[in-house]
Amino acid sequence: MNTFEFTVDEQGKRLDKWLTDQSDDWSRSLTQSWIQEGYVTVNDETSKANYKLKIGDVVRVKVPEVEELEITAEDLDLDIVYEDQDVIVVNKPAGMVVHPAPGHPSGTLVNGLMYHCQDLSGINGVARPGIVHRIDKDTSGLLMVAKHDKAHESLVDQLKNKTTIRQYEALVVGTIPHEKGTVDAPIGRDPQDRQKMTVTEENARDAVTHFQVIERMNGYTHVLCELETGRTHQIRVHMKYIGYPIVGDPKYGPRKKHDFSIEGQALHARTLGFVHPVTGEQMTFEAEVPERFKETLDQMKREFPLT
Repeated sequence: MNTFEFTVDEQGKRLDKWLTDQSDDWSRSLTQSWIQEGYVTVNDETSKANYKLKIGDVVRVKVPEVEELEITAEDLDLDIVYEDQDVIVVNKPAGMVVHPAPGHPSGTLVNGLMYHCQDLSGINGVARPGIVHRIDKDTSGLLMVAKHDKAHESLVDQLKNKTTIRQYEALVVGTIPHEKGTVDAPIGRDPQDRQKMTVTEENARDAVTHFQVIERMNGYTHVLCELETGRTHQIRVHMKYIGYPIVGDPKYGPRKKHDFSIEGQALHARTLGFVHPVTGEQMTFEAEVPERFKETLDQMKREFPLT
């Protein structure tokens, strides 16, 4: 049984809703069941789901052990950008979890892949067949998937050797004055909140993100970010670290949020490039930002033009 401890830094939000925001793997119904069954305490006392949190409250969650997940194939109408007998490139929509986990047993990318094809690599076990790398639930965009273990090993080696191309479009809070930059800052678990990552020297791994300005608005910037490494929440953490958090980010964004149409962080994996694990051919794929991203960008241009 894993135990997580959080110190609340915002006031008035319902306990069940707030807990859901602490992990992409925790659904509202899951946190409500944990609260009802006594797995959640506030200041060392059991509470109700509708308890309104206060700044400084200490919330502890004892996540109960779960049985090994049995994956059900589901027809999810995946956006397959490319496929052959070795690899698949898929354009994941925002809101879709990559693989099953407690609170998200169905509706994930893996559920859809299991319906789409049965020949997926088994290196990551039964819960993550074919999954070479992940993007967050509310991040949209391109992922590469391996159909067999040889392809999986090759793609993982390319990630480790930093030879893949992974470019993201993002909308960030603040007008970045310079045209481009590099954030070279190690990332590890936040000791104050184990569900968050942070720039730290303690138990951290090297992390490098390059960024370039696409367009500026008054108080917002449209940027292109390129990953040199691939740490958990890397772009979200690095952009916050330099003072330009991603618009709509529930974990790392500012508390005061403008009313944009996008749900979750405005982050999209636009470009993915790698060497084909069998043919040796260099392959590069592009996926346009989704409609909600476009709508938010258009709204920014209308309401916050750079004068």
